[in-house]
Amino acid sequence: MVKWFSHKPGRIELPRLRSRSDILATEKVALAEFAPDILDFLGRAAYVQLMIFENLSRVIANAPTTAAKTAIGKAAELSLGKHRALVAEITQAGGSPAEVMDPFTEAFDEFERIARGSDWYEAMITAYLSAGFFDDFYVRLAKGLPTESHTRLATILSGESGESVLAEYLQAAIDANPRLDSRLAMWGRRLMGDMMLVARSALVFPDHTRSTEAQVEPVFTELIAAHTRRMDALGLTA
Repeated sequence: MVKWFSHKPGRIELPRLRSRSDILATEKVALAEFAPDILDFLGRAAYVQLMIFENLSRVIANAPTTAAKTAIGKAAELSLGKHRALVAEITQAGGSPAEVMDPFTEAFDEFERIARGSDWYEAMITAYLSAGFFDDFYVRLAKGLPTESHTRLATILSGESGESVLAEYLQAAIDANPRLDSRLAMWGRRLMGDMMLVARSALVFPDHTRSTEAQVEPVFTELIAAHTRRMDALGLTA
């Protein structure tokens, strides 16, 4: 039986999408300007992969079939692999993994709490959308790091995520129960606002700038577009 929302989420106002020519003209500068230092970046990026792994682990526990558990388990392993690779980067940079991640756990744990969902379907779409969004975000943010670090970290973060597997099972669930689409579309729109808030906390604004919407818009424009494509792939309105 489908569990419907017990509460009505607030309306999320997203930045207006700009033309691709505007994005290409400004995004590189914006990302370089707002990138944190290397250990700050690694602490956040490593912990978010651990959060994604934990989310997928809960999805596995409640999956309806053994086949689903096995397939989603592979996606969880990919996130755990990224986490381990980023932890190795922290050690290589001279940091203690737990100490570097600890300052950022509260924000991600709070996101995980509110984004967990009321049932398996909402938990699944949270895993699907958040994994894609945060991978995209940290790949783009890494462009503001030194070239040697950026290249290595972009390779780790842009690796396979199991997104297609999650999309496959979500699509099958929607096909089997068309009433799910409006509920999951609403949940996906809410998640976009929550994910953006967490992502914004990673940005560092130089002293000579002010953190206005106009400044951060170039960072998020293509991320919002990618989120919309993930929703569209399931026939959901973003």
